[in-house]
Amino acid sequence: MTITSTAVKTCAVKKWLLSSTVAFTCLTAPAAVAGPIENYSPVTPARLENPEPGNWMLYRRTYDGQGYSPLNQINTTNVKNMVPAWTFATGVIEGHEAPPLVNNGVMFITTPMGQVIALNAKTGDQYWRYKRELPEDLFQLHPTNRGVGLWQDKLYLATTDDHLVALDAKTGKVLWDKKVQDYKKGQYLTLMPLIVDGKVMVGGSGGEFGVRGYVVAYDAEDGKELWRTFTIPGEGEPGHDTWSGDDWKSGGGSAWMTGTYDKDTKTVYWGVGNAAPWPGGMHPGDNLYTSSVIALDPATGKIKTHFQYHQNDSWDWDEVDAPMLVDLQRDGRSFKSLIHPGRDAIFWVLERTPERINYVNGWNFVHTDVWKGIEPETGRPIVDPEHKPTLGKRVDFCPSLWGGKDWPSAAYSQNTRFVYVPANENFCGGFTGEKVPLVPGQLWLGTKPEDIGLTVRPGADHFGELQAWDPATGKKVWAHNFPKSQLFGSVTATAGDLVLVGGTNDRMLRAFHAKTGELLWEQKTNSGIMGMPVAYEVDGTQYIAVQSGWGVDAQRIQDALAKGNIGLEDNVPQGGVVWVFAVKK
Repeated sequence: MTITSTAVKTCAVKKWLLSSTVAFTCLTAPAAVAGPIENYSPVTPARLENPEPGNWMLYRRTYDGQGYSPLNQINTTNVKNMVPAWTFATGVIEGHEAPPLVNNGVMFITTPMGQVIALNAKTGDQYWRYKRELPEDLFQLHPTNRGVGLWQDKLYLATTDDHLVALDAKTGKVLWDKKVQDYKKGQYLTLMPLIVDGKVMVGGSGGEFGVRGYVVAYDAEDGKELWRTFTIPGEGEPGHDTWSGDDWKSGGGSAWMTGTYDKDTKTVYWGVGNAAPWPGGMHPGDNLYTSSVIALDPATGKIKTHFQYHQNDSWDWDEVDAPMLVDLQRDGRSFKSLIHPGRDAIFWVLERTPERINYVNGWNFVHTDVWKGIEPETGRPIVDPEHKPTLGKRVDFCPSLWGGKDWPSAAYSQNTRFVYVPANENFCGGFTGEKVPLVPGQLWLGTKPEDIGLTVRPGADHFGELQAWDPATGKKVWAHNFPKSQLFGSVTATAGDLVLVGGTNDRMLRAFHAKTGELLWEQKTNSGIMGMPVAYEVDGTQYIAVQSGWGVDAQRIQDALAKGNIGLEDNVPQGGVVWVFAVKK
């Protein structure tokens, strides 16, 4: 194993960030094909816009990002009889964050280290496995992957060495391979591509390396680059004046989560990450479009409009999780909303129109001491300067840099009309801002990694909190607290009135009653669960599937909690396994 001097140095001084270094031991040879898939169902535009109830072909099943399955065979009455139907060990460690995708009886999963595995969704038998050969000098800050995009008879994988790879869905063979950016400068990809009208869209990671974020689209057929839109406007572009000097050239704004899509207005909504480096004093101004949602024309990449959740980010609060699209009735009127429980601890309700995004309401869904309020006309948060990190002074703030809710997705139930949030409560953090020069390819945080703190509020009786909110009224309907664990996993809701979530250090997958919050079922798995559960159907039987495989930021929080002498250990087992459940007959 060879690691560059840059990576060696980084590993030495930033062990706190690198619970993932063991992943370098998993370098493997390229593709091994076990067997082709017969009678594969092409994924057409019509099928993506209106997916069959029994399939899960997009990151959150539907373009609107609601994370809701219309299947109800498994429900509040019989979920207690749900048992494992089959399992499949991936043979890979670290954070397994991808949903199992299902297209008419074929399941596709991705793992850390750039693997794609095709399985029989009914039996768990393997069709084929693709293994990407990663460069030996690749430093992976976040060694994970969140799934492949599906289009016609192809799959699209975004890799941590910053390539976009097209695979034959039937065989796993590489059809084309395009370099997106340069991994040696800290650019990398972990998200599931979003595919709209034959355009494969991805956004880059690397905000902690001082990159300039972007979203780029490729032709699904041949991989030709069609457009590239930077999330930080260049000279002469609207919003450029929110930056000072040359700060925009290295200002962050990475876009490392899959966007959502409004098929009626042909608008893609994409979340944008924090500004770089972390202390706001190093990049004065509002810093558009960091910590924002941007509305993109998928045909051209043009930014139609935007909404900035918070200005001059100084807390590492990425807002990359794209908002859910929900038709909402509130205050006596109906409107098309964007809903986003933010990392900045604010539950955002916005209105989307073809021309602009309007602020409707916002409230704190976990404790925060950073905001004094929100300007009612604009939705601009009012900052308490005592809790805004700055240079040369340690500043503490709540919530921690992992926020009220990190990248794991919330869900919206079309049955209950509630939003289910995987929140973290009672965590705070802090650091001392430090001005350091940017060195391409090296971490550029604006503080020492060993100075980053995670603390627990005095008197805290829990950390993770699964919340149910009514977005029409702004009222919390119910909550389930986790006294000994963070909650770091995506949520799925079903028409069986179930809310499914992992995300805890006790390795459980749980099912809650969507209306009451009653815990109805739980199953211990091999490792912790970070990715989202999915629901699918084959031959008339409904299944629930999820990948169990702990790592990356869930483990980093665990490491920090273990150091805090609050009775927690850091030894959550690792190793990826696909778990599939069905009701025992």
